Parts: sequence; structure tokens; C-alpha cells
Amino acid sequence: MNKLVVAVSGGVDSVVLLDMLSKMPSLNLVVAHFDHGIRDESAEDAAFVAELAKKYGLQFETKREELGKKVSEEKARIRRYKFLREVAEKYGAKLITAQHADDAIETIAINISRGTGWRGLAAMDSDIVRPLINMTKAEILDYAKRHRLSWHDDATNNSEDYLRNRLRHRMANMSEDDKRQLLGLWSEQKALKKEIDEEVRRLIGDGPDYSRYFFTHVNEASAIECLRQATWALLTRPQLQKVLYAVKTAKPHKIYLAGAGVRLKFTSRNFTVELIK
Repeated sequence: MNKLVVAVSGGVDSVVLLDMLSKMPSLNLVVAHFDHGIRDESAEDAAFVAELAKKYGLQFETKREELGKKVSEEKARIRRYKFLREVAEKYGAKLITAQHADDAIETIAINISRGTGWRGLAAMDSDIVRPLINMTKAEILDYAKRHRLSWHDDATNNSEDYLRNRLRHRMANMSEDDKRQLLGLWSEQKALKKEIDEEVRRLIGDGPDYSRYFFTHVNEASAIECLRQATWALLTRPQLQKVLYAVKTAKPHKIYLAGAGVRLKFTSRNFTVELIK
């Protein structure tokens, strides 16, 4: 039986996802809810999701953290996914979330607004399973109404303090046809990313030892892309540029701390990449 950890916030998206998955008897589901402690009513959301899990006869995992009302979107997201991945690891399960087509478009828009590289256009490409990714928000709401589901609306979704909300409001009038075209381009970009990752693996191998000669003689853009994979995508582009400089100039026996727990050790011909625990 397939074991799946379903991230349920209590909002309409995750409530619809849980209802759909509950109708598949071959699945073994665990409901996971993370309470950021950002809103006064967040404890009510946790209780609501606990009741949902009970209604469907499912195991329930939850955690509350007092992140505060001023926490950044990024920190809240990091803490939530840390918890969700811990639950998935506990059960030896895959993690399922309720991101949908509109979420994908918003994420791409956020990345563009931040000056993303090409990888930012292949957003949300990971080991997380997203069954609703081809459904629009309108289709999800329609399902919820037809099946008479109840959910909790998150008041922070209307706050202009968050970049995603500001972009969502600006994109509210985007037509369904435009959304579908963007999703098609997004799928193409993810396919291209997969091809590039496979070619990089072919070029540099699985490590942890790599040739300094190779990185010294390929063009900078290619070297940065290869270093990104060699360092498990943990480093920013400026950090990768500094790593490339170190690869080209470091003396044998030199140790370079790149950031994010990544350490490089050099010989005259090669360098070894390690992750400091």
C-alpha cells in the first residue's frame, strides 16, 4: 500500500486534495498540519484539520511554532517544509501538497520579480508530489462547492504585506487560456531542466571528487551550472562564482568553506566536495 503524507493547512486547496485522495482505497494517508503561530486563530485551523483527519479515519501529525506575525514568507515556508519532510521521513512516505496551476504561475512571477535565472522558470520541480498542479483555483473551488466541503480561509491571503498576495491580486484578471499557455511553457522548461541536469551528471560524474582542469577550461556559465550540481544546489550564484575562482586558484591542501555547510578540499589536480554535518 502506498504511504503518503498529505500537507493540509485547512484551506480549500488542501481540503479538496484530501477529499480526492481519501476516495482512493489503495492509498495509505497521513495528514500533516504545521501551525506557524502567525495568526491568532491558527489554533482553530489545527483543530479543524485534526477533525478532518478523524472524519476520514486517518493518522494525524501536527506541530506548532511561535514564528510571530512579522515572520518572512521564506522563513515560514522553510519551517513548514522542514516539519513536513520530517513527518514523511518518519513514515517512509512521499510528501503530497496541494499546489495548483495558479500557484505555479504565481511562483514563476515571484521568481521573475526577483531577477531569477532560467531555473526560476522551472519552479516547483522537486520530489514533492502535486496532484492538483493542472487544476486552476476556479476548478478547485467548483469541486469544493459541488461536494459541499468546508474549509478555513486564511486571512493573511488578503494581506498586501506578502509579495505572493500582491502578485496574485495583479494577476486576478488573467484569462484561463493565458494560464494554460504559461503552464505549457512551464512544463517545457521543466523538461529542459531535466535534460540539462542529466547532461551535467554525464559530464562531471557523481563526485565527490572533480577535475580542476575541467572547470578551468569550460566557459564560466557552464562551470557555474556544473558546480551548482556538485554542491547539491545549496549555494547562491555569487557563492558559486567564488567557488569557481577557488577551483582555479587554490593551492594544494587548501580548504575552502563555501557556505551552507559546503566545504571543498583541493589537491593539485582535483577537488573534493563535502557537506559539513
